[in-house]
Amino acid sequence: MTAACPSPLRRRLLAAGGALLGPALLPSIARAGDTWQPAVLPQARQHDLASSITGQRYRIFVTVPETPAPAAGYRVLYALDGNASFPLLSLMARTAARRSEAAPVIVGIGYASAGDYDLAGRARDYTPPSASAPGTEGGADRFLDFIEQELKPLVRSLAAVDPQRQALYGHSFGGLCALHALFTRPGMFQTYIAASPSIWYRERIVLAGLDGLQKRTAALAVKPSLLLTAGELEQPAPGAAGSGTKAGPRDALLEQRRMVGAARELAAQLAAMPGTMAHVQFQLLAHESHGSAAFPAMSRGMELFLG
Repeated sequence: MTAACPSPLRRRLLAAGGALLGPALLPSIARAGDTWQPAVLPQARQHDLASSITGQRYRIFVTVPETPAPAAGYRVLYALDGNASFPLLSLMARTAARRSEAAPVIVGIGYASAGDYDLAGRARDYTPPSASAPGTEGGADRFLDFIEQELKPLVRSLAAVDPQRQALYGHSFGGLCALHALFTRPGMFQTYIAASPSIWYRERIVLAGLDGLQKRTAALAVKPSLLLTAGELEQPAPGAAGSGTKAGPRDALLEQRRMVGAARELAAQLAAMPGTMAHVQFQLLAHESHGSAAFPAMSRGMELFLG
């Protein structure tokens, strides 16, 4: 009888095992591989939720602390791009619980797809309305309605939550959505974490929401807090163009978008608006690019939210 040919992954595992452990252990490694199961995050659950507001289906990830809820209820952190962001934020929440801190409920808002990011979905849901945007973009208001009217009631049915201690985290287009929510609905959350926000989108249309922000926050019992972050490598350093190194298309795009400068300037502008914000902070994340900056931004955002 001819033996079944192992898969390419199995062959690589066996080859690596043979190099490190010797041929005597290969049969046991092969047998152990047959019993592998999908990994499961502790205290986590997921549910696919169809929205009647956006007409889209979202994959919702939730973790609730095992510790009893405070008298006012758990804090809640809603994270965009939940397929990618939820696992790390869930771990941070469990770590906070072990340190006897006010561990939050984590709600990851993702998409019912296999990938970490749904590019079409996030372009549709995270971008503010704009006359110049195609019909496949500009749905942030409908998406925020979905969170407020459909998702938040679902979360309240799962755990006792504090409506005055809720946060929104987003990175890139997600950070753009967080800013749009802050500017147009500042009472929807009390903490906004905008990591590497795409302020450049559609001629900086998101900044139009600054008009009237002071008036919208005037009646709020709790003024909102904002953490803005950007990676050091998201914008060429001043003087880099004169260093003798020819700038490529990517450098030109980074310079045009001004991810670092735009975020820093926005933080200064908001801080100068009296009576509008409880706290505004900009953090430049050393040695981080656009993609890698998401991870320390989550940690800094969680620290602000819990602190």
